[in-house]
Amino acid sequence: MPHATLTALEARLDSPSAKGLAHAVSATIRDGLLVAGDRLPPIRTVAAELALSPTTVSAAWALLARSGTVATDGRRGTTVLDHRAGGTVRYRAALDRPSTFDHDLSTGVPDPALLPDLGRALAGLRTAPTTGSYLDDPVLPALAEALVADWPFAVEEVAVVDGAMDAMDLFVRTQLRFGDRVVVEDPGFPPLVDLLESVGVQLVGVAVDEEGLDLTALGAALREPVAAIFVQPRAQNPTGVTMTSRRAGAIARLLADSATIVVEDDSAAGLSPSPLVSLGQWRPEQTVHIRSFSKSHGPDLRLAAVSAPTAVRGAVNGRRQLGQGWSSRLLQQVLLGLLTDDVATAQVQTAARTYAARRARVVDRLRERGVEVGGTEGINIWVPVQDETAAVVRLASQGIGVAPGTPFRIGPGGEGGHIRVTVGLAADGDRALDGLADALADAAQTAGWSGRAR
Repeated sequence: MPHATLTALEARLDSPSAKGLAHAVSATIRDGLLVAGDRLPPIRTVAAELALSPTTVSAAWALLARSGTVATDGRRGTTVLDHRAGGTVRYRAALDRPSTFDHDLSTGVPDPALLPDLGRALAGLRTAPTTGSYLDDPVLPALAEALVADWPFAVEEVAVVDGAMDAMDLFVRTQLRFGDRVVVEDPGFPPLVDLLESVGVQLVGVAVDEEGLDLTALGAALREPVAAIFVQPRAQNPTGVTMTSRRAGAIARLLADSATIVVEDDSAAGLSPSPLVSLGQWRPEQTVHIRSFSKSHGPDLRLAAVSAPTAVRGAVNGRRQLGQGWSSRLLQQVLLGLLTDDVATAQVQTAARTYAARRARVVDRLRERGVEVGGTEGINIWVPVQDETAAVVRLASQGIGVAPGTPFRIGPGGEGGHIRVTVGLAADGDRALDGLADALADAAQTAGWSGRAR
């Protein structure tokens, strides 16, 4: 077994580095020559046979361990793990709750009652757009024109994909390699972290303050090569922070003379009163910008628009041609109808005002109760608590579902913890909102539980 493994690794070793060896192990697993439960040869054996230093091999094993590919157990050696056991680990930890809550505020989804009425958009449809070839333009020209006219920086074209996560998945699968260093917000979006961990990148969590990514921490991260930075420029999930123009400009200066790509996920489009600040205004050649319509116009439309530098766009389009090819032009026609209809536009604006009022009422009441919530907008609030598990359990006992904060964190969260509350789903009325805030404040100040979320 060791000899066969070493032969396989040598055949796949494209560079004598830790990343190169990690790639070789990953390829060997992918080719079925290493399977779950197999043990890798000892570090010194690998080093001697492949003419590498033990330090390089040890670093490669550490890369593989961080990605969940292998597990190292001292003298028992390093064992290949079942890569199929991955998936939406953080996402499920954040949202896998009973569905029996009277008020389930754990989901992060928009209020169905505040989505625009589809009746007028559907009434204008007589037939699906004609498709003469599977190589037809994947984006309806009229929709492309509307999107480009409203883009935060000048772009040649935009693609339409099946939601923001589809856009990020296409970028990750075509642009990132095993072992790449990738910066993400901390706290951040659990499904994105699950996606990145599934391809074995090194995650570097950077804290979020009231203006966006912390500059000191980001500067430190950029001292070594970073393949990509993922940010939510408005109504960051879970904190509700919106990046300022000053912070965006400072980040753009940090990226001078680098090849780092910034991937922006603007999920608050249509619902944010803040003007969109995009790194593309400074670094268009390094910016992938994604605009999602799930929260403003409906999650089941499954549509998002994306722009990207030429090389990235070509790779993404090529990858799509190997799969679904394009997003439903019928759904694109529905979205176009919603974006260009005055009634639908007014309904989205009403939703934005309603969400802002719900958030403001709850946040103000929490402040009166001694609980400070940061951020400025969005349908979620990030509530600091003395004991995360105690807060979640207490609220559950009152029929209120919230998401624990731990799955949103990249690094250690310190004492206490947080809960994410989708306050956009709260019932209207000052009495109901004040009652929710009081329940959250009581839960935030609950202590003394022995089981703390990790």
